[in-house]
Amino acid sequence: MNEVVGRDDLLLLTLDTLRHDVAVELAAAGRIPNLARHLPGGVWEERHAPGSFTYASHQAMFAGFLPTPARPGPHPRLFAARFAGSESTAGRTYVFDTPDLVSGLAAAGYRTVCVGGVGFFNKQGALGDVLPGMFQESHWEPAFGVASPTSFEAQVERAEQVVAALPADQRLFLFVNASALHQPNWFHLAGATAEAGDTRATHAAALEYIDRHIGRLLTAMSSRRRCFAIVCSDHGTTYGDGGYTGHRLAHEAVWTVPYAHFFLEPSA
Repeated sequence: MNEVVGRDDLLLLTLDTLRHDVAVELAAAGRIPNLARHLPGGVWEERHAPGSFTYASHQAMFAGFLPTPARPGPHPRLFAARFAGSESTAGRTYVFDTPDLVSGLAAAGYRTVCVGGVGFFNKQGALGDVLPGMFQESHWEPAFGVASPTSFEAQVERAEQVVAALPADQRLFLFVNASALHQPNWFHLAGATAEAGDTRATHAAALEYIDRHIGRLLTAMSSRRRCFAIVCSDHGTTYGDGGYTGHRLAHEAVWTVPYAHFFLEPSA
């Protein structure tokens, strides 16, 4: 990462609430072709989330604690704050001297931009200001939120505008929190109703919806130079698993998440 930072643009896309099992099933079935073509070997890596809900997980990720490989470690991290005794900081780790990765990349000359999604990024109150407030530039509007059936399209359009407005020599760290998978997601499945509510099937349909539009985002991020992309979930969620519904709880479906990182070669 010490070679990547300063050379490439960076993308962190969190597919908020995406379950690992659903992501794996859809990739194997060919239902998310635009994402799958970028996954190493065409498959997601199984990892453990650093938090059981959006706020906690993103605070950890912005501190350098991305989802941890679901196998015995230690596992060297891509990014880490300088911290004495850290067992997951290795020679390949990009170490920053600020409290969080966002300000660390800003100090390294990156333009840091947030395109928010779920309520913790809506800037409508003190709590909703914390995460987007880490960035030099942040965007949120109701069209990006959980209640919008076209949220990801709107977020991608804003990201395209951000990229187009940057000087050619300005490095970019773009963070996008995709809200489409978060409840309510019933409207992404034909024939589903609000009365019937969200299900594992509507969750899967929301991921297919994201896949239909993700190509535009990846094209924009590779339009100026090579981009290092991280695509992952911040946590999963439950749909009656073991009697549980939702997240912010300790269940395998919440703690187990899909993860991938890869390079996007310049499209020009």
